Amino acid sequence: MYSSTFIFAKGDYDDEFHRLDQAIAEAAQSIPGYLGEEAWENPATGQLCNVYYWDSLEALGALMQHPRHLQAKAQQHRWLDGYQVVVSQVLKTYGDGKLAHPLADKAAPR
Repeated sequence: MYSSTFIFAKGDYDDEFHRLDQAIAEAAQSIPGYLGEEAWENPATGQLCNVYYWDSLEALGALMQHPRHLQAKAQQHRWLDGYQVVVSQVLKTYGDGKLAHPLADKAAPR
């Protein structure tokens, strides 16, 4: 499994941003190998973080090459005040079962 973490500082959003953001979300969810996502905000910095989970690098790559994603990447300077992407291999995931999480059914015993 893999995760792709998109960390960004909000800029000025417009209607085009929201339409494109929705189209990318729908594209991600339609890709075989998409496992789920979650979003976080750091109240100290105001930065946002979207984490997408994938069963393979090929699935992640399909989103990276999707036309809507490429369009957003080319225009990100219009809406964001900076970003960072972190792609990681998920070695293990576990929990006590009390939290809903995209990888909860992938949990391995400790």
